[in-house]
Amino acid sequence: MKRTFSHLFKPLLLVFACLVTFNAAAFEGHADQLEALNHPLALVALAIFIFAYVLVIFEEQLHLPKSKPMINAAGVLWVLAALVGAEMGMTHDDIEQAVTHNLAEYASLFLFLLVAMIYINALEERNIFEALKGYLVSRGFSYQKLFWVTSVIAFFLSPIADNLTTALIMGAVVMAVGKDSPQFIGLTCIAIVVAANAGGAFSPFGDITTLMVWQSGHATFFEFFELFLPSVANYLIPALIMSRFIPEGQPPALEDKVIVKPGGYRVCVLFLVTIVLAVTFENLLGLPPYLGMMTGLSLLFLMVYFARRRAPADSPDKEYNVFSKLAIPEWDTLLFFFGVMYCVGALGFLGYLTAISGVMYGEWGATNANIAAGAISSVIDNIPVMFAILTMEPEMSHFQWLLITFTAGVGGSLLSVGSAAGVALMGAARGHYTFMSHLKWTWAVALGYAGGIAVHFAVNA
Repeated sequence: MKRTFSHLFKPLLLVFACLVTFNAAAFEGHADQLEALNHPLALVALAIFIFAYVLVIFEEQLHLPKSKPMINAAGVLWVLAALVGAEMGMTHDDIEQAVTHNLAEYASLFLFLLVAMIYINALEERNIFEALKGYLVSRGFSYQKLFWVTSVIAFFLSPIADNLTTALIMGAVVMAVGKDSPQFIGLTCIAIVVAANAGGAFSPFGDITTLMVWQSGHATFFEFFELFLPSVANYLIPALIMSRFIPEGQPPALEDKVIVKPGGYRVCVLFLVTIVLAVTFENLLGLPPYLGMMTGLSLLFLMVYFARRRAPADSPDKEYNVFSKLAIPEWDTLLFFFGVMYCVGALGFLGYLTAISGVMYGEWGATNANIAAGAISSVIDNIPVMFAILTMEPEMSHFQWLLITFTAGVGGSLLSVGSAAGVALMGAARGHYTFMSHLKWTWAVALGYAGGIAVHFAVNA
């Protein structure tokens, strides 16, 4: 089901309408920011960003990788920002400093994600995920048990792998064993999406937004686990409701055994060691987490090197390359982050983020703003939402930073198009899991969203 124009862009248009009516003098910008909200070139920059994001939303229909419009918009926005800055008396050095302000943040995020993606691809190439799928498919579980097994695994796998990989693995299991029951597939896919997003919310590794909050220093590694109980509530409430509508019966058991390739389990161990190194580097040594991740990557390189040396001349492992599967989708994602960060940086330089922050966190209050931002992330990707908030740097308590981390992470579950997990499953379970089938149960997911927030207030306030 295609989304309507008003449904997709109403939040963006409302933000645009509010911004163009703001009086820039009412907000005190940062030292490296302008107060140019009503400048014609600044309004053109905002319109270009909205247009670029429209192209990102329709990525699948246009067959245009999402990184291309965002990188192009980033360049154009900074050209316009430089022209406005020069007109308002800024020197070339001032503008260059503003452009490179987000470079360190992007570089650290890039290196961290690059290592995580290489490890995930290595695990996939060694058939670790296929072996898990084969094990579940061959168990002969009932529909009810499969509903809970797949969603619970999604909840606990997502903090280690990303929600997209988790959703695709569990979705493949559901499609393999439940092809004779469309109702089972539809409901279980919703539960998997909710579980994958909820599981990622309490781990620095589970979602890009949690990683961004961790690297920004607003929460330490172990403080994210304070969100475990809210995440459980966010998953369990809709799962308990939907489980009552899972059909009875048992699908036929399938023989789908998959053999893990040599070294597969060693890659699992090395991935866990790499995560420990990232945490140790930050907590004990005060070093950035990405340095621990890169050190862990070197261990994978060494393992592959010695495995290739020992492999027979005619073995496929002789030519194994850990970069072989780090192809178009991953690079598109990494470059998309660059475009988002620099687009948001340009809008912040022009003063828009200061204005939005003044309204949301000054007038609405942190709690209302954070809950609203989570709901908005079901329509607008949570990455630009979170990065914009981090760039605003609103004065918030640790409790409120955990709240926005939670709401931005799980808010995407409200709609099937609100997260990478939902979009991926709509493609994998085409015809069974759709935008409308998810929308029918949005009320149950919303109860989980509200319940998770309530638990956060109860246990962490």
